[in-house]
Parts: sequence; C-alpha cells; structure tokens
Amino acid sequence: MTLTNRQIPYGRQEITNDDIEVVVQTLKSDYLTQGPAIAQFEQAFAQYVGAKYAVAVSNGTAALHLGALALGVRDGSKVLTTPITFAASANSVAYCGGNVDFVDIDPDTALIDLGKLRETLEQAPDGTYQGIIPVDFSGAVVNTEKLRAIADRYGLWILEDACHAPGGYFIDSKGVQQKCGGSTYADCTVFSFHPVKHIACGEGGMVTTNSEQLYRELLKLRTHGITKDPTLLSENHGGWYYEMQSLGYNYRLTDIQAALGTSQLKRADANLARRRQIADFYDRAFADTAVKPLGLEVRQGHAFHLYVIQVKERKEMYDHLRAHGIYAQVHYIPVHMLPYYRNLGHQVGDLPAAESYYKTCLSLPMYPSLSDEEAQFVVDTVSEYT
Repeated sequence: MTLTNRQIPYGRQEITNDDIEVVVQTLKSDYLTQGPAIAQFEQAFAQYVGAKYAVAVSNGTAALHLGALALGVRDGSKVLTTPITFAASANSVAYCGGNVDFVDIDPDTALIDLGKLRETLEQAPDGTYQGIIPVDFSGAVVNTEKLRAIADRYGLWILEDACHAPGGYFIDSKGVQQKCGGSTYADCTVFSFHPVKHIACGEGGMVTTNSEQLYRELLKLRTHGITKDPTLLSENHGGWYYEMQSLGYNYRLTDIQAALGTSQLKRADANLARRRQIADFYDRAFADTAVKPLGLEVRQGHAFHLYVIQVKERKEMYDHLRAHGIYAQVHYIPVHMLPYYRNLGHQVGDLPAAESYYKTCLSLPMYPSLSDEEAQFVVDTVSEYT
C-alpha cells in the first residue's frame, strides 16, 4: 500500500469551521483578553473533568510553574518526578528555586514506579521532599489514589501533570471512575492546549483544583500577583485600587485562545473515542509481532495522546518511516540525561528502566483526523521493516 506525496506526522491539530467562526466572533467583540471567554472556558473545562475550579493560563509550562508556586515550592524545596516526561515537568520546580530528584519508571507502562517511589521516600530522612509531580505519560493514567496514600504517609502534595490525558481516567478502589483533572486525590492537575494535544488553542494551559485557597492563589499568581478583590485588600482607595501582594507573572490566556478551546472542548469526547479506535486498530495489528506496544496493561481509561511502540532497532525504524513520509517521534529523552540536569549531578545510569525504555521507544501517528487508510499505511510500513 502506498500513499503518494502525503506526510503523516505523529500528531496534528484539527480546526473546523465552527472553531474559525468562534474565533472570528471573538475578534469582533469588545474583548481580546481578560474578557468573558476566559471564564466560559474555565467553567466548561472544570465541568468536563469534574473539578470545582479551573484557571486558564498561557501554556502548560505556565500551568506547572504556577501549580508549583501555589503549592509552596521555594528555594531549597525538593520535589520528586519521573524522568520520562517533557522537561517542563521538572523545570517548573527549578523556576521556583527548588530541586528535582527522579524516580525510575515501571518498564511496562513508562509511568512513575510507585514501588520505587516508596523506596526512595523510605531511604530519605523525614521531610526531605515536599511534593511529587506524577505524569500521565502518553495518556496512561497514574493511579493517584494509591499515590495519595504514599504522599500522605510522607506529607507530600501531588501536582498531577495530565497534559497528555484530558478525558483519561482510572477506576479507584471503590469502583469509581476518577477522571484526570477531577483532583479527587491530587492537589492540582495541569493540562496543555498545544496544537498536538487533545484540545488545541495554539498555546494554552489549565490548572484544576478542588481547593478554594489554591484557586485564589493561582488566580493572583497568573496576573502579576495583583488582586482587586475587596475582601483581600489591606486598604481600599476606590474602584480603581489594586494591590500587588506577591511576585506573580503575566501568564494570562487570551479570549481568542479561550474561545477556540471552548469550541474544541465540544468535540473532546468524540475525538477521544477516535483516538481509542485507532489505538485498538494498532493493538490488533501488532499482536503477535516483534513490535511491542507500550502499556497494554493500562488501556482502560487511556487517553492516547501518544501511541508508543518499542522496537530494538529504533533509529533504523525511525529513518525507515520518515523515508515513507511517516514522521514518528521519540518521547522522551529521559530528563536526567539532558545536559542541564547532568550538570546538576544527575548521571546516565541512575535510572536504568527509563534509559532502557528510551533506547526502544517510538511514537506512531495518533490524532483524530488520521484516516483508516493512513493508519493502515502506518501499520504496513512498520511491518515492512520488522
């Protein structure tokens, strides 16, 4: 099977006429930023994930940074996270002056290994770590109920990085479906609206929480640390008066992006169903082959931002696919192996499961507008090499 002159990326946004229409309406409105579209998007997203509060911000990295700040990361704080993630998960702690240590992954899922996390905490003096940033890598969901039990034992907060997993869920010990972002067990959850993610705003992010205290702190931090809320002011000179009460940032989302996000959110369930349909097709196609799909044990509730396979000759497979117009990608170089973190004392060899995973991982095309014909072409091209 051949597809002539067609490039198939690993991820792609889909912009519909409805999306374009709402953006045009916003451009014609009185507000391009700090207007009503922000609150509308926040309310719709909070309802979608089942959280009390949602705070829209300029991108997923800003969401992580503000989450870390609101949870109290400061100079000298130590936080744990996974090495198999985008660098921003760890960088958010560094932005606050804190330090990151990494916990190795479960090789079957590439999620943080809760057993190794427990071992790390048992071996450290009490109070060494302040919190943990788990990552719902590729759309597979960390069981935050189990993680919460560990966190409570050692006095840690949980900042869940669910940038890969809107719509994803796990089933808790009571048989209840726990959606990513509902923050039943996490203190805060963060999302990204980069074009290759489930919801595309160009750039954008969201922090969800069930804590009113954290919610109010996040609102303040995203706008320079400034508030006009009369109940929070130390004094009041009149309707114009505001106070900068802490050092915050300009991490606001525009109404243009928020309107696009709200429109995209209306298709979230349908697009997630299509992602799962494509994943099921890949799973069946690669059964009993040399290609090993990642995370077959955690398919229930998987949001499939990525579809990751593991192959022994990864570089050769990568080049073979590109030669046929299929732009697979590698997710990720383990964060502790990046030069910045090596210069902080982390070393290759520290996290063998993550390093072994990196040598074989490859993300195949996965997005809702991927056609059946294109998916078949991907499978055929992979099979040609193996």
